[in-house]
Amino acid sequence: MALLTLPLDAWHRARGGRMVEFAGYLMPVQYEGIIAEHQWTRENAGLFDVSHMGQLFVSGEDADAALEAVLPIDLATLKLGALRYSLLLDADGGILDDLIVSRWREGLFLVVNGATKWDDIAWLREQLPDAVTLNHLDERALLALQGPAAFAALDRLASGEHPLAALTFMRGGRFMLGGVEAWISRSGYTGEDGFEISVPAEAAVAVADLLCGAPEVKPIGLGARDSLRLEAGLPLYGHDLSPETDPVSADLAFAINKRRRAEGGFPGAERILGLLTSGAPRRRIGLSLEGRMAAREGAKVFAGDREVGIVTSGGFSPTLQRPIAMAYVDSDLAAEGTALSLEMRGKRLDARIVPMPFVPHRYHR
Repeated sequence: MALLTLPLDAWHRARGGRMVEFAGYLMPVQYEGIIAEHQWTRENAGLFDVSHMGQLFVSGEDADAALEAVLPIDLATLKLGALRYSLLLDADGGILDDLIVSRWREGLFLVVNGATKWDDIAWLREQLPDAVTLNHLDERALLALQGPAAFAALDRLASGEHPLAALTFMRGGRFMLGGVEAWISRSGYTGEDGFEISVPAEAAVAVADLLCGAPEVKPIGLGARDSLRLEAGLPLYGHDLSPETDPVSADLAFAINKRRRAEGGFPGAERILGLLTSGAPRRRIGLSLEGRMAAREGAKVFAGDREVGIVTSGGFSPTLQRPIAMAYVDSDLAAEGTALSLEMRGKRLDARIVPMPFVPHRYHR
């Protein structure tokens, strides 16, 4: 299939973005360098183009009940303007995708992963009743402004019914941004304070120019987004999450709240509720490696000569100045401080289980 382009494709190229294939799109992996962009975001504010992600809108009679039948979410507690992390699960409790659900006045706004959005749309349309409408908002772009200076930069530009400062982590609202109506939520996937901004695709260039006109803001590529989310201990679908993983093993049981645990009624509930009671046979953990060589996805994990797991994400941490990784290991070896080794290029790398996030989150709560 031909690769798709983002609304900002020419904008990225004009600013020196090196374009690569990702999730069926051509996307900028870097501009001036991954480490420099990573550090800029940690110290200032970076603008990420995440328009490849799926923006969906669910509305109609009993939309809440219809979504609760396919997601392990309690929508009765989701207030207007609030966001909630959730999971799309198969009949065995395997993770088909992770996503964010927001309550708008008119219905429910979902943001799903770009690599899975077409499958998600097909699956949801098959599962949802005829009285519920699912719209793919493919005429919209999605930008993420992340970093400690993100609020200061955006606050000078955005106006709305409520001040931008009223938004805390996982809250959103409608604002005007340079004459463009935008849905802005205080969220993101870097571990930093920041915002995700949904705007009409035809306004994406004007909004990106407006934001990058602020001295605190630079465009940032996929490379730094990945190193930031790894430091934040955040799983990436297709790497750390898949239909072969379940929410308990993935350390995402928080996404299944008290009422849904008591009532069930979501795909894979029987298996997942059993794992919550008895424990999962393996767990997603964080690893700090000795030396300078980074472990990559697929590296085998050993306890002595016993193979006990596999690395799902890994790289060199620019903030910590050492290699870090996420892996799934047997639960009896998942305790903090456990010494393990990883096999890379025929060599064994010493590693130790450490808490995640590797770098503390700085969300504005």
